[in-house]
This record gives sequence, structure tokens and C-alpha cells, in this order.
Amino acid sequence: MYVIRKARQAGQSGDGTLGGYYDPKFGAHAIKVLPGEYIVTGEDVMLVTLLGSCVSACIRDPLSRIGGMNHFMLPDRDSGDGGSARYGAYAMEMLINDLLKRGAARDRLEAKVFGGGAVMATLSSSNVGERNVEFVKRYLSAESIPVVAQDLGDTCPRRVHYFPSSGRVMLKRLPTAQKAEVVAGETLYQTRLRQEPSSGGVELFS
Repeated sequence: MYVIRKARQAGQSGDGTLGGYYDPKFGAHAIKVLPGEYIVTGEDVMLVTLLGSCVSACIRDPLSRIGGMNHFMLPDRDSGDGGSARYGAYAMEMLINDLLKRGAARDRLEAKVFGGGAVMATLSSSNVGERNVEFVKRYLSAESIPVVAQDLGDTCPRRVHYFPSSGRVMLKRLPTAQKAEVVAGETLYQTRLRQEPSSGGVELFS
């Protein structure tokens, strides 16, 4: 379940309109990356996401200044399930392929990865956060993409602000008081995944 939002220029979204909002605190045009989404852009924007057990990979080519962010909840598919956009392998493949299509060079890609906290009691028994962390490290190693920064695991949710054009990241570990917001968002997404047919198609949702 991915909303593929391909940035062409600031202010565009979907098939041509990126949307977002102006964040006066950071003095930047900001775009939220929700669970099951990825964004690639060459514009001077700030990508923002809120992470619990989910993981986000921020990947860029520092020479072309093209970069992007994804946000996935599940590292791999369950036994007997078909290929689907809900999984980390798909999230990584789509992000990297879109970077290359937009002019990034594979041998220059670098990654910063965040999330994978044990914040959802409903997922604690399956160690989803830990599995997400292991997956993203293994995937990037196999693709020979160096990880130049990371903040993974633990039990805290995180807010990540990523500037693809410069590679700058501002990360905040959120206090317990804000944990409920993260858990609510991931629980809703988890419910959507359970209800979604294992078709592997792309479904737009708001």
C-alpha cells in the first residue's frame, strides 16, 4: 500500500503535485512522508516523517543533490502472501529506482536510516522494529550503499526532518507523552495492511 509521490518541483504531488506546507520554524517547504509512502526530489524541500517501529531510509546522491525518503512497516512478506507494496524490499527498490531515473548515480548513493523502535505492544512479540532494522542494514549492505548516519532501535518514537538536497537531518527522539500519536498512526496502518488484498498493486489513500 504505497502512495507514490514523485516530486518534480516544490509544490507538486502525485502525478504532478507534491503539496505540503511551509514550516516557519525551519524556514522550509515541508512534505510529510506517511507510512507506506516514498518521495524522491531534486528540490530544496524538507521531508518529514514520524517513526515508531517503522523504518525510513533517506538516500541521496550528493553530487546531483537528488534524494528521497521512504517509510515502511514490515520488512518482508509472510509465508503464502503474494508480492506487495507493503514490504521493505519494495519500499527500498522503488526509492532507489526512482532516484536513478531522476539522474542519481548508483555508485554515489549514500543512506541515513532511522526508526525501528519497540513502541507498539501489538508488534512486540514479532519483533517488527528489530526485524526492520536488520532488514534495512542487510539490504543496503547487499546494494553496496554506505550508511553514513543512523539512529535505530531502542523504545522511543522519532521525528525525522530530512533535507535531500543537502543531506542534512534533524532528528528528535519524542517523549512518552507523544508516543500515543505514533502508535495510533502505525496501528491504523497495520489495520489497513491486514484488510488489503495481497495484490501487489498500488493503492492511493488519504
